[in-house]
Amino acid sequence: MHNHYPAGTVRALLDTDLVTEATRQALTERLNTPTHQPSFFSADEFALLQAVCARLIPQDDRSEPIDIAGNIDKRLSENKSDGWRYDTMPADGDAYKMGLKGIDESAQLTFQQSFQNISAEQKDIILQAIQTKKAAGDTWQRLDANRFFEELLAEAVNNYYSHPVAQEEIGYVGMADVPTWQRIGLNLLEDREPRLINTK
Repeated sequence: MHNHYPAGTVRALLDTDLVTEATRQALTERLNTPTHQPSFFSADEFALLQAVCARLIPQDDRSEPIDIAGNIDKRLSENKSDGWRYDTMPADGDAYKMGLKGIDESAQLTFQQSFQNISAEQKDIILQAIQTKKAAGDTWQRLDANRFFEELLAEAVNNYYSHPVAQEEIGYVGMADVPTWQRIGLNLLEDREPRLINTK
């Protein structure tokens, strides 16, 4: 038995007056934006970031994956931030470049291959070692591994679930809030909220 929400849930709502114009414009842009070509990272750095994001949020079942790495590159190339950072961390761009170097360094020291050339299981070992501050390499003596992993994962997740297609996976229609929410009790759904479909 497989549970899923109907495809097109969010996209259908974007054409209704349940969504504000500003929200409609933002989400439609995310749906229609072509894959971003790197302008902040080098080609090698960008390919490595794509490989890392593919392990953090696998999208093997998608013919057109959500462009997580591209969105990160775009933000950094535009010098945008969320307005704060840990005092132990360098500026976002520097942290990403150092962190990517550290990921590959850890892979080389641990498995004698670049991160992109090791198995999925080995990639997960490297990422977990970084998360738990046990990764090999000099880079992690200069960059807080745990903080870097936290920031990377948070940005990857934010980019993924701010996309309408990912929102459809979890039945999220919170952006359709023009009429307000009246049915707020346990298991109560508004008419516009999708219902799970059970398929074998």
